[in-house]
Amino acid sequence: MKHYIKFADALSTSMGKAFSWCIVILMGGTVYEVIMAYVFNAPTLWNFDFSMQMYGAILMMSGAYTLAQEAHVRGDVIYRLFTNRVQASIDFVLYFIFFFPGVIALAFYGYEYAALAWKIKETSWSSPAQIQIYMVKAMIPCAGVLLTIQGLSELFRCIICIRTGQWPARMVVAEETEKILMKAAEEGNVKDVV
Repeated sequence: MKHYIKFADALSTSMGKAFSWCIVILMGGTVYEVIMAYVFNAPTLWNFDFSMQMYGAILMMSGAYTLAQEAHVRGDVIYRLFTNRVQASIDFVLYFIFFFPGVIALAFYGYEYAALAWKIKETSWSSPAQIQIYMVKAMIPCAGVLLTIQGLSELFRCIICIRTGQWPARMVVAEETEKILMKAAEEGNVKDVV
C-alpha cells in the first residue's frame, strides 16, 4: 500500500506541477489581449476562449494534486477533535459514499462526452472565432482517472491509519505559512520562524 501511495502522490504532484504552467500561459494571453486592445485598439476574437480553456485545464487537472496535498476545503470543526483512527474510519466510509461515485462517473461519462466531441471535431458555439474545444474536453476523463488513482491512495492512507493510529506522511511540495507557524509553536520555536 505504501508503494501505491508514493506512486499516486508522485503522479498527482507531477501532473499538478505540469498544469500549473497553464497559469503562466494564461497570464501571457491576458497581457497580450490587454496590449492589443488598449495600445493597438485591435482586440482579438480568440483570447476569451483561450482563457476559458486555460482556466478549465487548471481546474480539471489540479483536483488530484489538491487531494494529494490535502488542500481541499473541508469543514473539520468537529472532525479534528476525533482520534486519528476515528478520522480515518470516517474518511474511509465517506470516500465510498461521496467521492468515488462522482469521480468514477466523471471518468466514464467524461470519456463518452470527450469521445463524441473528438468524433465531431467540436468547436465552441459561443465563440465568434469558433475555436476547437474537443481537445480540452479530453481532460474531463483524464481528471476523473487521476482523481480515482489518488482516491485509492487516500483509501490506503485510511487503512494504514486505522491499523497504526498514525496518518502516513504526505509528499510536501509547498507548505502554507499557517502550518509552518503551527509546527513551530508545537516545537516551541516560534521565535525562529518570526
